[in-house]
Amino acid sequence: MEANRDDAGMAARRLHALIAARASHWRRTRRITAVLLALWLAVTFGTVFFARELATVTVLGWPLSFYLAAQGASLACLAIIGAYAWLMRRVDRDFERRQQELA
Repeated sequence: MEANRDDAGMAARRLHALIAARASHWRRTRRITAVLLALWLAVTFGTVFFARELATVTVLGWPLSFYLAAQGASLACLAIIGAYAWLMRRVDRDFERRQQELA
C-alpha cells in the first residue's frame, strides 16, 4: 500500500514537471515570436516611414531608401526567418531533452 502511494507521488511530480516544462517551452516560443515580429515591423515600417530621410544617403549611386525597399528589407526578412528557425530548433531540442529526462 505504501509503495502505491510513493509511485503515485512520483507520477504526480513527473506530471507537474512535464507541465512546467511545457509552460516554459511555450513562454520561450512566444517571446521569440514577439521579438522577431517586432523586428519585422521595425524593418518593414521603418523603411517606409523614414524614406525621405533615408533618401539623402546614397549607396552605390542609389538612395538608401530605394536600396532598403528593394533589397534590404527582403534580406532582413530572410534573416528573421533564419533566426526563427535556428532559435526554435534550439528551444525544441531543449524541450525534447527535458521530456526524455522526465520519462
